[in-house]
Amino acid sequence: MRSWLRGLALASFALLAACATRQVVPPPATRPPPVQPQPIPQPVPPPPANAVQAGIALAAPAILSEADAAEALRAFRLSCSSLVRRTDKSGLTNPADWQGVCAQAAAVQPGGASAFFQYSFDWLRVGDGKAFATGYFEPEIAASPVQAPGYTTPIYVSPPDLVRCTLPDGKTGRGRIDENGQCTLYFTRADINRGVLAGKGLELAWAADPVELFFLEIQGSGRLRFPDGTVMRIGYANQNGRDYVAIGRLLKERGILPPGGTNMDSIVAWMRSNPDAAQALMEENLSYIFFKVLTGPGPLGALGIPVTPRATVAADPNFIPLGAPVFLSVDRPEASGIWVAQDTGGAIKGSNRVDTFWGAGEDARRIAGGMSAKGQAFVLIPKGAAARALAQR
Repeated sequence: MRSWLRGLALASFALLAACATRQVVPPPATRPPPVQPQPIPQPVPPPPANAVQAGIALAAPAILSEADAAEALRAFRLSCSSLVRRTDKSGLTNPADWQGVCAQAAAVQPGGASAFFQYSFDWLRVGDGKAFATGYFEPEIAASPVQAPGYTTPIYVSPPDLVRCTLPDGKTGRGRIDENGQCTLYFTRADINRGVLAGKGLELAWAADPVELFFLEIQGSGRLRFPDGTVMRIGYANQNGRDYVAIGRLLKERGILPPGGTNMDSIVAWMRSNPDAAQALMEENLSYIFFKVLTGPGPLGALGIPVTPRATVAADPNFIPLGAPVFLSVDRPEASGIWVAQDTGGAIKGSNRVDTFWGAGEDARRIAGGMSAKGQAFVLIPKGAAARALAQR
């Protein structure tokens, strides 16, 4: 009996010992998902600074209308005095390159203008060559030489406190020296509209309509017709250093005007119907233009010479040499043909972006106000200069 009990006890002890030594295996841990490697951000290359950096390629000359070429030749001859001494920011030419072709231009006989542009120049495509062309003109608005009933919007000359200085961002630009002796940004359009320059003797004249003056600022020059019928021509003298904002683009982005409906007439019509909103809209364009009296045959371009209707374009001198011919092949026939880059503009930036000049009068206003053309642009530089420019790539 005892032996049986002893055996049972031993068996029970062995069983307990086995239970005591058994390892409890925990459930497998949940593994975290594998870490996905994050792409290393690549530095964004800076935009091209000039035509050579944007890339250039030779192109075949186009067939030109002799009438258009003759008008462009007259404009080009005016450019030559500047071309032979001006530093070309585009990297395409040197002043010496233009001496021979300018001598040729002076000797071109009637009927030879188209051949001159076709065979005396290298034709270049800059970047992809995709052009966008707008238009500008010389408007005429009602004004008075003195403030009077109905003439309450001042037209200012350049103020003496608008200077070039080192701004808080470290860049040199237009600004003013504040009461602490620090260079700061100049006053905005809204500041000026609220009278920050009033009473300082800066009024050149007084406009009857602030909307018409606003669009004269965009054009950069224009004519003031006084109550006695006399006309004063005024042109760009300075700018407040603030960024230009296109109000047509704002109206389009906000769905106020439909795509394709943002020409000058539709914008003005909306502003007339919404005067309070129009005032606020204009002040979203912080840029403000100051004027000076002009004398001579026409408004002056960036070269300091009169611009030529239907022959002058404004362009970015970093991509098109100022004074150089430009050929446009665009989806507006009236803008296609040979032009000369004789002006610049605050909104005219980048390669193949041009602003065509149409002169004065209602036709000029209609064409320029509705001009929005796309196509191809070609820059013409003196024969042989392209080889050196191509070698810089």
